[in-house]
Amino acid sequence: MKKFNILLLTYILSFPLFGQVESNLGAILYPKLGVKTIENNIFKVVYSEELEQPIKLWYTVTCIDGKVERGGINFREVRGIKTSSDEDYENNVWDKGHLAPAASFNCTREDLKLTFTYLNCALQHQGLNRGPWKELERFERDLVKIYGKVDVFVEVLFELPLVVVPAGATVPSGFTKTLTFNNESYTFTFPNKDVAGKDWNYFRIN
Repeated sequence: MKKFNILLLTYILSFPLFGQVESNLGAILYPKLGVKTIENNIFKVVYSEELEQPIKLWYTVTCIDGKVERGGINFREVRGIKTSSDEDYENNVWDKGHLAPAASFNCTREDLKLTFTYLNCALQHQGLNRGPWKELERFERDLVKIYGKVDVFVEVLFELPLVVVPAGATVPSGFTKTLTFNNESYTFTFPNKDVAGKDWNYFRIN
């Protein structure tokens, strides 16, 4: 089975880098003020209180067979930090998109709960969050089954003009995710729009 998985991953990663066609997201804006760096047991995040969104986040996946259910766990705000809130995600196309995925940290309830803070949550188009983004998260866990761990870096992109929802949070223009494993790295760039139905590997840029 391990040999089969390695052959399958080799085949997938050999696909042409079609994502290069759509990888140019334009000028990237990062805020000058209101940026805090917070670290917990599962991720490190650079968070903008001005945008009410994360702008960079790092995590490492090692849990692959977690069985802890997320029932009764909801996103929560963090004391002392101005983040987005439930109202920012109501009556629109924006999901509460995990940057560090809940399904990759469900080996313990404590770790799972840490994924459900607004520090780890971005306004992410539902077509992206429930489509290629989710499938790439599954691929990360498949890599862990072979290589033992995967280091992940997520960068949240913002273009001018900024789009702000009525409740005050700023909508990202896109996301870049880099996976590092077995001394190799693969980077993917996603526009924050409806890309449902597209393969996650379409967005690979290296």
